[in-house]
Amino acid sequence: MATPSSPFSFLDDLFNRIGERLQPPAWAVHEIQHRAVLFLNHVLQQEPEAQQRLLRQQGRVVRFQWRFVTMELVATPAGLLDLAPAGSVPELTLTVTDESPFELARNTLRGGKPSVQIIGDVQLAAEVNWLVDHVRWDVEDDLARLIGDVPAHTVANGARRAVGALRQFVGDRKPQAGGPAAGPASTPE
Repeated sequence: MATPSSPFSFLDDLFNRIGERLQPPAWAVHEIQHRAVLFLNHVLQQEPEAQQRLLRQQGRVVRFQWRFVTMELVATPAGLLDLAPAGSVPELTLTVTDESPFELARNTLRGGKPSVQIIGDVQLAAEVNWLVDHVRWDVEDDLARLIGDVPAHTVANGARRAVGALRQFVGDRKPQAGGPAAGPASTPE
């Protein structure tokens, strides 16, 4: 008897086929990357220590890769990030090895990090790891600027509860050998 596959295998295959065939135009990729850099810089500006660390890495290029998505960033003299100029040689390449977007989402919801292959400068990799571990987007603060402190706090608390429940649900669902995902696991006492 064949072992049943993940219910998401069909979606993974569909995602692969779409990703291989439908490539966005170069201008759209550049615009999306530019918006991502603006967002990252917004988050970095909330953490002075992160900016100091990036300032020490000024001019160094890091390439991020996942499947067919690639982005090269360079540390600026302001301690922020920018898209690396075309033809730049990265000193560090970080490749996410988890192929499935659903597995990535599940790991993220469980509070884990994706598996990453690191090629290049070890010290620069340590700095990037520090940034990943210590820099967080303060959504509540940004939301408070738009709608006020009390409503932002209320929305943020609701979102935290929803994410906590989703993490608990995803964390409790563990695949069993030869069977589909199970409910909450019982522990012997």
